[in-house]
Amino acid sequence: MNIRTVATKPFQDQKPGTSGLRKKVAVFKTANYLENFVQAVFDTIFDNAAAPAGSTLVLGGDGRYYNREAIQIILRMAAANGIAKVLVGQGGILSTPAASAVIRKYRSFGGLILSASHNPGGPEGDFGIKYNTANGGPAPEKITDAIYARSRALTSYRIAEAADVDLDRRGRQILGDMVVEVIDPVADYAELMESLFDFAAIRELIGGGFRVCFDAMHAVTGPYATEILERRLGAPAGTVINGVPLPDFGGGHPDPNLTYADQLVAIMYGEDAPDFGAASDGDGDRNMILGRHFFVNPSDSLALIAANATLAPGYAAGIAGIARSMPTSAAADRVAEKLGVPCYETPTGWKFFGNLMDAGKVTLCGEESFGTGSSHVREKDGLWAVLFWLNILAKRRIPVEEIVHRHWAEYGRNVYSRHDYEALPSDVAAGLMAHLKGRFGDLPGQRFGDYTVKFCDDFSYTDPIDGSLSTGQGLRVGFEDGSRIVFRLSGTGTEGATLRIYLEAFEADPARQKVDAQEALAVLIAIADELSQLGQRTGRERPTVIT
Repeated sequence: MNIRTVATKPFQDQKPGTSGLRKKVAVFKTANYLENFVQAVFDTIFDNAAAPAGSTLVLGGDGRYYNREAIQIILRMAAANGIAKVLVGQGGILSTPAASAVIRKYRSFGGLILSASHNPGGPEGDFGIKYNTANGGPAPEKITDAIYARSRALTSYRIAEAADVDLDRRGRQILGDMVVEVIDPVADYAELMESLFDFAAIRELIGGGFRVCFDAMHAVTGPYATEILERRLGAPAGTVINGVPLPDFGGGHPDPNLTYADQLVAIMYGEDAPDFGAASDGDGDRNMILGRHFFVNPSDSLALIAANATLAPGYAAGIAGIARSMPTSAAADRVAEKLGVPCYETPTGWKFFGNLMDAGKVTLCGEESFGTGSSHVREKDGLWAVLFWLNILAKRRIPVEEIVHRHWAEYGRNVYSRHDYEALPSDVAAGLMAHLKGRFGDLPGQRFGDYTVKFCDDFSYTDPIDGSLSTGQGLRVGFEDGSRIVFRLSGTGTEGATLRIYLEAFEADPARQKVDAQEALAVLIAIADELSQLGQRTGRERPTVIT
């Protein structure tokens, strides 16, 4: 095998975000761009030397445009950098939670996951790559910082000259001195799910006429949902819609929310709606849960799963604790308090949950951005959440809406919503945040109608396991009655900036708990606009997405 050392220029890109490097496809296809980042990863994790003897890497992605081409490049670079074996999903496919499961099951050195999550795909769309460590989770900041530093210093990369690997043929192939094993992308994950949930009870529920609709949004979970829901759990053919992964996601936006999963929403709010609806995103780590004519807020979903966790065999012994991202509502905190387990509030980003799970501090984790998961892997897991809901429904035998209403009656309702303003000019978004932060010194004690400001801060987090400090994680305005508004710039987009505004109020009175969230939060929405000068600064009259 001939190995070439290719001269290149140091990486001049900005620091990757919490979910790795995401850019337009056209950027990744520019000369040496992908190669520079991959070499920086290898140099960092192998300490600027060849890979240790016997090292195994997991590789796969969500099937979006450029996925196959990128995998061939990475395979040739892995061979040139001394990696002994690569496990790659058939067709280049591995959902993000499935990749985490494979990394953990086979005790690999880590993995490279190719995805831009819920962002659009296609030639004009987005692409992404991230490194997950041996625990199966996203690399912590100390590693991503080191990768970034290396990318700005390297002057060459190594790549083997070799023919393409046949990604569609399962089994072993040889690339130089490296073994490439093309694996079934679904089997290991499905086996793990069967060990966690009561498949017999779910089969009985479905066999009794309970109807399910799962929208895979032409993204990676199509094969997973088809195998598990239709083949293993006996749901009728056609239960999974948009189940074939496409490089452009069928021209859609693979983000499972009320705006972009509009086909599923129309079905679940139609005259002959199924009993249960769900969707997942581009790489399979997010989920949306719906009942008949009813939407389950992701923050409530985390709390409900925690409250009902022991109904699933994999969690029958109870949970060690819960972790939630700071913008996620405090609904899970109330469940944790009743269960007598800790609840940790972390920055946004699944990597912050990894240390807590590895230390045995928490079992369940969640983010308001449609991400829920547990210690079975080190990523959020969309289909896992769907199966957990089906397990709960199979045991409780009451509709989704009634499960939620009974939960509110017992714990109170954290009325919650997120307003997204997508593709704002970056300078406008930054200016808005600077203006708001500049007001923090004067706001405590001010009244806005019935709301009195109690505190304002820029959220920071000290990791209780390794002591690392994360700052600048979101601007919070808290009120005397426990209500709050959070402003945060998201790092998941590739064009401009996305401003997310989170609004939360608590309602203890069951008679008022069923009021529409936007109506219940109307005053807080107006306060958010006033505090940030949102309309004036952005020119936007309404959010791009409301959840």
